[in-house]
Amino acid sequence: MENPPATAGRNGSTDGSTRPPERTLLDMYRNIYATRQFELTCIELYRQGLIRGYLHPYIGQEAVAAGVCAALNPADYIVSTHRGHGHCISKGADLGQMMAEIVGRATGTCRGRGGSMHISDKRVNNLGANGIVGGGIPIATGAGMGIKVRGTDQVVVVFFSDGASNNGVFAESLNMAAIYRLPVIYLLENNHYAVSTPIECATGCCDLAGRGPAYGVPGTCVDGNDALAVYRETADAVARARRGLGPALIEAKTYRHGGHHVNDPGLYMDPGVLADWKARDPLLLTRRAIGDDSQAAAIEVQVDAELKTAVAFATKSPEPDVAEFLASIEDG
Repeated sequence: MENPPATAGRNGSTDGSTRPPERTLLDMYRNIYATRQFELTCIELYRQGLIRGYLHPYIGQEAVAAGVCAALNPADYIVSTHRGHGHCISKGADLGQMMAEIVGRATGTCRGRGGSMHISDKRVNNLGANGIVGGGIPIATGAGMGIKVRGTDQVVVVFFSDGASNNGVFAESLNMAAIYRLPVIYLLENNHYAVSTPIECATGCCDLAGRGPAYGVPGTCVDGNDALAVYRETADAVARARRGLGPALIEAKTYRHGGHHVNDPGLYMDPGVLADWKARDPLLLTRRAIGDDSQAAAIEVQVDAELKTAVAFATKSPEPDVAEFLASIEDG
């Protein structure tokens, strides 16, 4: 199993070189911290029986979502995965409505019908999570074609996993995006496991960014625990797409801090490797990059208050109305 990189991504690290604007850095930290606390809270609610279905934590991978979304405009789109809370938060979702969706209440972003694995939010151009591994890849490619037809300067980012990159739809989508120069960023979150299968047992070459050039798509690899490196790599790809130069494949190497879902203890994970990755926790790295503990602490206080309000809002919200749901089906 691959250990974490000794240094950050090829475009630099958290050492202060080519830093983004201070506000961008603080926003990234806010989204990383908010995602971490949101998910820890969700785990508690799940244990209390307030969340139905599966819950797939993003803990350990938060820098990917935060870095990517910091490089996007509000008008840009994202397509998410079943491990998508960080994507949703980093794209600007309201924590209260998002929490309400996950606990299945009528005030949720999908009126309580999507839950954790199928949450979407059209108000912030989040086209949604997907319970099918790799299912979002063709959706994003279609959205890219729509942008191309309309002639706008938007881009779409699709998050997917190392396991999803072995699906045929990945190859088909990259090929189509290359042919038509679609403004799609294929963001491969390589957390080294497809459920419990390590990447070494699922692919002949673990450097997945190399799959892009085979289809005429630039492929780069970045340290997925370094939010600044992810931001810079994504910003380059976004600028290229806006110029009409087509898609890009970015492999962000990261590592989840636990099992595949909340009931998976992850006993198959090498404890030593896991400890090494936790030593480079994206939360700690980004906090260190800020360099001002008072600013980070102020963000944490604000997020904690927002999250407390979000839980109260969600748990006090009504259950979805069955008659309304059936009527919406009849209306098409």
